[in-house]
Amino acid sequence: MTDTTSIKHPTPLTSGDFTAADEPLALFGEWFAEAVKAEPNDPNAMALSTVDADGLPDVRMVLMKGYDANGFVFYSHIASQKGRELAANPKAALLFHWKSLRRQVRIRGLVSPVTDAEADAYFATRPKQAQIGAWASKQSQPLESRFAFEQAIAKVAAQYLIGEVPRPPGWSGWRITPLRFEFWHDRPFRLHDRVEFSRDTSDQAWSKTRLYP
Repeated sequence: MTDTTSIKHPTPLTSGDFTAADEPLALFGEWFAEAVKAEPNDPNAMALSTVDADGLPDVRMVLMKGYDANGFVFYSHIASQKGRELAANPKAALLFHWKSLRRQVRIRGLVSPVTDAEADAYFATRPKQAQIGAWASKQSQPLESRFAFEQAIAKVAAQYLIGEVPRPPGWSGWRITPLRFEFWHDRPFRLHDRVEFSRDTSDQAWSKTRLYP
């Protein structure tokens, strides 16, 4: 299970009825704190949706590595499929689904790269084998065999047998700044609760709308 203790997040909202919340970030903090306690695996896992050059959507699971008022952060290879798609169209959608709590949160927003300092700081916290793997993997590129990948890992491991492993130049992170949140909570007989928060720009106040299930 992924260690989520290092994830930075704001103080959770303490409210019995989530539909009474007047802003989304504190509500997300409350739900995420509960998910950390309830989910057996990776409560910080989120589906990331991007769009390719033909307008065809792509979706995959990634791990959120931090969030605050500026947005939700994850890391990967810049040359990966998602990296290329985000460079061409810096907009994305996220989905957190916490099955044990029967809740989900949808997020849509604008994407920007993290700073080099942020990427360096996070990369330094990764296990050494994961750091080595980041150097050895040509993510999303064709792989001729598993043996070729293992050879590449062994070569990088020998190179950095002693000392720290620096961050690869093609490895970094992105921040999704939300313009839309939707909180969904399962109810019996499909009478679910849904609340949407929206804004047109990141410096605007949030507006809230309750939605039919």
